Amino acid sequence: MGLFDRIRRVVGANLNDLVNKAEDPEKMLEQAILEMQEDLVQLRQGVAQAIAAQKRTEKQYNDAQNEINKWQRNAQLALQKGDENLARQALERKKTFTDTSGALKTSLDQQYTQVESLKRNLIQLESKISEAKTKKEMLKARITTAKAQEQLEGMVRGMNSSSAMAAFERMEEKVMMQEARAQSSAELAGADLETQFAQLESGSDVDDELAALKAQMLPPAAAPNQPQLPPEQQSSPAQSNEVVDSELESLRKQLDQL
Repeated sequence: MGLFDRIRRVVGANLNDLVNKAEDPEKMLEQAILEMQEDLVQLRQGVAQAIAAQKRTEKQYNDAQNEINKWQRNAQLALQKGDENLARQALERKKTFTDTSGALKTSLDQQYTQVESLKRNLIQLESKISEAKTKKEMLKARITTAKAQEQLEGMVRGMNSSSAMAAFERMEEKVMMQEARAQSSAELAGADLETQFAQLESGSDVDDELAALKAQMLPPAAAPNQPQLPPEQQSSPAQSNEVVDSELESLRKQLDQL
């Protein structure tokens, strides 16, 4: 491969790359529709001119037919009057218009075909423009969606997901530690409260037992209105000592059981 061929290929590749980068799909669609509309305007003008030419040729053809009929009548009239020479001249004029009429008829048929073809092309171009406009709107919507998706993906790629997840994990760990501290505080508060109540219950049992013990150790008081026992029924010192000994023995047993 020659040097100039390589340079030409490199330049061509760079130009194609620049053109591809410069092509905005939305703008290219707009430009394409504008060009199609310009073609439509020109085609309409062409159809209008072809129809005008057809109308003019049609009028010329009709005028030639009228002249043919007129000179035919003139030839018949000249023959009726016995003027054969004048009849011949009338037929010659008729032949001239007949030749002109034939040429006009051929041109008119061609113009009919041309106008019909132009009309079909006009209808097709209008249909293509309408279809292109519909496709343009659809493609614009797809372009907008693609741009939004591309932008979103760029934002997602630009995000530091690892650091964000690490931050979430740190926050989650802090929340869990705070919840654990709150639970521990609640358990400690509950434990202190139970301890206080247990102490109250324990103290109450001891106080009750102490009161019972005091009541057992004190001698029973005589009732105010209780009648005095006769001397022979009062207890002797020996009997009192036995009662005290019994109470002391009962007290020892109770202390041993504590």
